[in-house]
Amino acid sequence: MTKIALVTGASRGLGRNTALSIARRGGDVVLTYRNRSEDAQAVVAEIQAMGRTATALQLDTGDVAGFPSFAGRLRAALRDIWARETFDHLVNNAGHGDCALIGQTTEAQFDGLVNVHFKGVYFLTQTLLPLIADGGRIVNLSSGLTRVSYPGYAAYAAVKGAVEVLSVYMAKELGARGIAVNTVAPGAIGTDFGGGAVRDNPDVNRIFADMTALGRAGVPDDIGPMIGSLLSDDNRWVNAQRIEVSGGQGI
Repeated sequence: MTKIALVTGASRGLGRNTALSIARRGGDVVLTYRNRSEDAQAVVAEIQAMGRTATALQLDTGDVAGFPSFAGRLRAALRDIWARETFDHLVNNAGHGDCALIGQTTEAQFDGLVNVHFKGVYFLTQTLLPLIADGGRIVNLSSGLTRVSYPGYAAYAAVKGAVEVLSVYMAKELGARGIAVNTVAPGAIGTDFGGGAVRDNPDVNRIFADMTALGRAGVPDDIGPMIGSLLSDDNRWVNAQRIEVSGGQGI
């Protein structure tokens, strides 16, 4: 049976690359977007051009109150498109960057990061547990910044650290259902994340390149295929792990 993956925040960046990588490996994809409907539909079209099946659903991962409605729409899509009641893989990727020194971080910035990157991951996963097939997989996205510090990212790194701990507890509690849970922690990647600083600012790109053993900042193609591989049966015994994919950043 074809595996179905749900990838949050897949209209751009790492989420888009992950969705396409899953499709290239023979999987079908439900992708979510917050407000980039046209971009999301473009990703759907790319996946369909590969001969795979995909659909896009709107979701604000910072709005916990909206999760039951999303689950209903997801259940309808699974039934109508795939004639199934469950999906196999959940990739909690959606997120945003908010850079501020500790002394300058506002409560609104802090709450926004917590709501999307931690509270949203916790309660979206909770809401979707009845729809995840036994023997499935969950991948939560963290960051290399939980291991290597960079000024301005204290709040962002702290909530990603919380996700790493959460992933271990998910693996423990969901093990009886055969569901493996892992964290993928990318290093600095050239996307539009954080205003596109790593991608568009040569000085910032060089800073991270100089911090990395392989001598460059990452690109989306360094991450998406790795997540696609992690979801495959080739890695069925990998569980409760933090896997950094950074080219050797900060070693």
